[in-house]
Amino acid sequence: MRAVSTSIPDVLIIEPKVFGDSRGFFFESFNLKVFSQATGLDVNFVQDNHSRSVKGVLRGLHYQIRQPQGKLVRVVRGAVFDVSVDIRKSSPNFGQWVGVELTEDNYRQVWVPPGFAHGFYVLSDSADFLYKTTDYYVPDFERSLAWNDPKVAIAWPIDNDEQPIISIKDELGASLADAELFA
Repeated sequence: MRAVSTSIPDVLIIEPKVFGDSRGFFFESFNLKVFSQATGLDVNFVQDNHSRSVKGVLRGLHYQIRQPQGKLVRVVRGAVFDVSVDIRKSSPNFGQWVGVELTEDNYRQVWVPPGFAHGFYVLSDSADFLYKTTDYYVPDFERSLAWNDPKVAIAWPIDNDEQPIISIKDELGASLADAELFA
């Protein structure tokens, strides 16, 4: 396993060692000891989640204002453009974002630390998205940052003639200026 830095040092791309031949492939999707050695992080994952979305779905940008969750995310079927936004007011990277394409073929994972809003846009006909979290989901603490906030200015790979498919909750996401943020 290899941890690759991004433009926001706290967000990491995780590249597992994949062993493949004509029969298929094998890789460890998570090994605490190897993950800790590669990243320098001491994490305790408490929940695994799996979502399936069709092409054009945009989910996010989600976070929990209390009991913030670190997430280890990956795609097991399809492809997504995965985004992490630093919403820690004290961070030198406040308001900045990182986008990474995750696919079933590149096996990449992304570490999204607590204090970040997270979302993704589905590029393939459908995508199965898996993620581990460091704290439990609590609906009362969930918040949404506007996916299209011009201050954050995420360069989503959406064609000009397309409208992403967005939930009502995400359509009501707050702007960075109005959102409840981390200190």
